[in-house]
Amino acid sequence: MSSARNTVLRAATELFADKDPSAVARWVAAGYTQHSALAADGPEALRELVTGLGDDFRYDGARVIADGDLVALHGTYHGFGPDPLVGFDVFRVDADGKLAEHWDALTPRVEETVSGRSQTDGPTEVTRADRTEANRALVTEFARKVLVGADYSVLTDYISTETYHQHNPEAADGLDGFAAAAATWAEQGRNLVYKQVHRVIAEGEFVLVQSEGEFGVPVAYYDLFRVADGKIVEHWDVIAPVPAELPHTNGLF
Repeated sequence: MSSARNTVLRAATELFADKDPSAVARWVAAGYTQHSALAADGPEALRELVTGLGDDFRYDGARVIADGDLVALHGTYHGFGPDPLVGFDVFRVDADGKLAEHWDALTPRVEETVSGRSQTDGPTEVTRADRTEANRALVTEFARKVLVGADYSVLTDYISTETYHQHNPEAADGLDGFAAAAATWAEQGRNLVYKQVHRVIAEGEFVLVQSEGEFGVPVAYYDLFRVADGKIVEHWDVIAPVPAELPHTNGLF
């Protein structure tokens, strides 16, 4: 287990499972930089957030992706509000083994999805660590050409035509399912527009892309792809509107 992964998992357990505010002093850097819409900057704001967690709060983790000093978590929060929230969290761990920076995106959990898959189910374990850099390169090029460049003529160069499991709640499996959903979104004035990729976090067959763009309104896109045999075969995502105001001056990205 990487030291960064170990740090994030231990910190997350003490902060959000044990709901222990004293864990902030053990795991969070004094200059903690916050990009979430849920908390202000610095460790004290995080301490206040943990202190305010109710008895019904819990986090159900699905995936962990560790890439150098960045660690991404994918799972479901219960108790932040009346309905469960599916989210991605990204932490940067500093040289002292402390949480130094945090980004996230949350969206309501949908019980009945078009594909019949949930927003978090599917494979969870990294089994092809040897393919990390090849998969990172594939998805980075896909993001540049297809997501930002909107060149859909090369889509099948990157996404499998045989297997494409979809976890976006409004899209069916396969490329045809995605095309149908995209057409519906366009009719609704929600064209998929990717303007800039901010981070690509990869481990084994999993590659997470953090981007900003528009989906009817300004949004943060978190797209998680699973790659097998040189093609994208599975996709999870969170599309989160950019708030008009944040409790800090760091932006979402």
